[in-house]
Amino acid sequence: MFQEAESDPALSQAEFKKIESHLRVQLVNEQYKHINLQDRALLILVAGIDGAGKGDTINLLNEWLDPRHVHTIAFPPPIKADYVYPAARRFWMSLPQKGEIGIVFGSGYTTLFEEAAKKSLDSDKLENHILFVRRFEANLAANGIQVLKLWFHLSREAQHKRIEERQANPSTAWQIDESDLRAQKKFKAIRRAGQLIIEATDAPHAPWVIVPSADPQLRTVRTAQAVLQALKAPAAKIPAFHDPAAPIKLTRRINPLDKLDYSVSISKQDYDTQILQWQNRLAIAIRQKKFKKQALAVVFEGPDAAGKGGAIRRITRAIDARQFNIMPVATPKPSELARPYLWRFWRNVPSKGRVAIFDRSWYGRVLVERVEKLITRPTWFRAYDEINDFEQQLTKHGVLVLKFWLAITPEEQLKRFREREHSPYKQFKITPDDWRNRKKWKAYSTAAAEMFHHTNTSLAPWHIVSACDKRHARIQVLKQIVLALENTIN
Repeated sequence: MFQEAESDPALSQAEFKKIESHLRVQLVNEQYKHINLQDRALLILVAGIDGAGKGDTINLLNEWLDPRHVHTIAFPPPIKADYVYPAARRFWMSLPQKGEIGIVFGSGYTTLFEEAAKKSLDSDKLENHILFVRRFEANLAANGIQVLKLWFHLSREAQHKRIEERQANPSTAWQIDESDLRAQKKFKAIRRAGQLIIEATDAPHAPWVIVPSADPQLRTVRTAQAVLQALKAPAAKIPAFHDPAAPIKLTRRINPLDKLDYSVSISKQDYDTQILQWQNRLAIAIRQKKFKKQALAVVFEGPDAAGKGGAIRRITRAIDARQFNIMPVATPKPSELARPYLWRFWRNVPSKGRVAIFDRSWYGRVLVERVEKLITRPTWFRAYDEINDFEQQLTKHGVLVLKFWLAITPEEQLKRFREREHSPYKQFKITPDDWRNRKKWKAYSTAAAEMFHHTNTSLAPWHIVSACDKRHARIQVLKQIVLALENTIN
């Protein structure tokens, strides 16, 4: 794989100048087509042998392109503040918008290459890393992020020569640090790791391109040609991807909403007693020292007027306002539509010691977007796996994910709609969209049933709560949250 890159002949100055002039014009023209179309973003992942000139080449690429629409990101080693969120979050937050180009040094591949370069390979750990990368790249590609991966390669002799030349020149000596010298000693292991990872993660929708880097001019041309080809290429077809490490699904294909007892209720006297008890227990659990190493994400879904807002208020009464965030999910803003749909939820995941409450959530993709035909069937069907993967990453980081579906009957919903229309305090809650959604009750029930089947997992199960009696629903929600928290921190 690497032999050709190690033996490619250098370009003469005349050859380089001839190619450069034509290539620069093509690149910037294709970039502006990309900007005007805004149908996808281009994400370039940069990796390779230390000392191969990655930084120099990317700096030059920024000169050839319009740099106002290119975002170059080099993630430093994580600091303490980075560990309060799942590791993938800072990468998600750096994704370019459609029409723009993002260039990322290392990224998730840094850990992967380090693992593959170890003397004693942990095959299971390495396989899990590879599966994660493949899932992640398929997710990006399916959601409007075109992925191009560049491996800058040179031979051991060329690397040694380049490092010596840099060290000998006072103006470039600062570019060589301890990591470069260590990499020189581990050249064979890094080369082996690179070949293993490239073979395992090369895909049509996220291809690797080997860039010969011994000659700076050839390196520049091959990099520019790879970017140009990516800008010109049509969107890649995304294959189905099965993750054998996915969380276990708990349900059969039966709609649990059909089996629910909607008649359950609680007296006002019992409610007044129990609500205080569960709120007190919630307050105590949230203030436990162990919770500072955890986080809580509470998701509410269900029909309009099911009582989501009332349940949320009963939760927040037990928590310090400085410790929680509520995210009411509505129609995405243009900046959110320009990125993968999970981006806005990654932005709002809770850090350790905090609570995030989602009044509707990422499940809109398989509910309202599906029912209203805002997206295609392959898109919402693929979202089940994307959502499970997202929740799996949260739970592995210590985020307790609790998902509630507040269920009411069509008759109870109609009664509440009428009450809202006649209540000065609640009139703002009833909108034409509520009446329009009500006409699609059956379609939403079907979508909910399939959602339960595909996303009710061992890591993040659904709690389906009968909510025709609001008092009963509020108690059940608080009870489930408290019991889950106490089980986690005790």
